[in-house]
Amino acid sequence: MPHNNRSRTPLPRIFMISSGEEQTEGRGELIDHLDLLPSHIPCIVQIREKHLHTKDLLTLALKAREVRLPTGSLLLCNERADVALAAGLDGVHLPENALLPDKLLAFAPLLIFGCSIHSPEALCIAEQSGADYLLFGPVFDTPSKRKYGAPQGLKKLGELCRASSLPIYALGGVTPQNAAHCMDEGVYGIAGLSIFRDTSRMAETLEQFYSILNP
Repeated sequence: MPHNNRSRTPLPRIFMISSGEEQTEGRGELIDHLDLLPSHIPCIVQIREKHLHTKDLLTLALKAREVRLPTGSLLLCNERADVALAAGLDGVHLPENALLPDKLLAFAPLLIFGCSIHSPEALCIAEQSGADYLLFGPVFDTPSKRKYGAPQGLKKLGELCRASSLPIYALGGVTPQNAAHCMDEGVYGIAGLSIFRDTSRMAETLEQFYSILNP
């Protein structure tokens, strides 16, 4: 069950993941992307920069927190609840092999916690530990996920969506052309990384997803 008041407000249906290639010098790609978010499209934005040392990750998170985001948007950090708290972020996204939400709630009771899942077993564990949302993938083929194996497919996506009352986001090769198929399987929203990296088309892509997810 959702564990905090903030999680009872509707979550954004679009989930953007940072590139994983942020540099410590200069303004940074993430900040450029945040500045380009259309004002009427709330998004979850996950800062997923595993290569950065704590100091640099905190600096990036603080810069991101300063950006005026669309109303209803949420800014999350990958795995690092300490950084999320220090930077005043909204929550933490936890990989499937990371600590579970119930292990972190004692010192971060107001943060939103989401979990990556790849199986019905992982779904049950995340749900029982107090996750606010789930991220499932890769649904379709995508270059960044090929090293992890074949895509999981729409059928498995649908099975997991029907097995949980939590919002589930579909990740991996999701485009405006196939997002409706994910919706047909019961997903709450879509997530992506590479599809949002082209800043010249990012606003258009977000508009397309927004119209599909909010018919």
